[in-house]
Amino acid sequence: MKHANLMAALAAAAFFTLAGCGDNERDVGEFSNDFLGNEIMVEALADPEIPGVVCHLAYFDRSFLDRMRQGNWFENPSNSAVSCQRIGPIDLSRADLDRAGEEIFSQRQSLFFKRVAVRRIVDAQNRSIVYVSYSREIVEGSAKIAISSVALTPEEAAAARPRQ
Repeated sequence: MKHANLMAALAAAAFFTLAGCGDNERDVGEFSNDFLGNEIMVEALADPEIPGVVCHLAYFDRSFLDRMRQGNWFENPSNSAVSCQRIGPIDLSRADLDRAGEEIFSQRQSLFFKRVAVRRIVDAQNRSIVYVSYSREIVEGSAKIAISSVALTPEEAAAARPRQ
């Protein structure tokens, strides 16, 4: 009986902790995709260094009922999708032009070990900015990735110079 009460208290604490991570200015929409109340969340992510680009990230948000049913209270699946587009002029002067790019967004998907992230890589040679959404796990990496690209004008690509 004590074990069941402890487990119920832990589940409630996890629910309220994760529920508090909700509404923010990036939220665009959400919809239920099953009878358990699991949702697909959609957020708008402005690129902090390139104001002329916005990305939309969609990810899975597990419901309280599904967490209880599966006994996995502390994490969401790490699947995500990303789509980015030009919404204005693009100035690459503040963008990291390193081959590894720059992480522009990261969000916790579990209490301790898992995050979903979006990374920007500038591909000046092919006149593109590439955005990759992926799962970062401490223990082992994940192959769950999605990619989107934004075309650059010849002038914008020519202005992209690697930093010394």
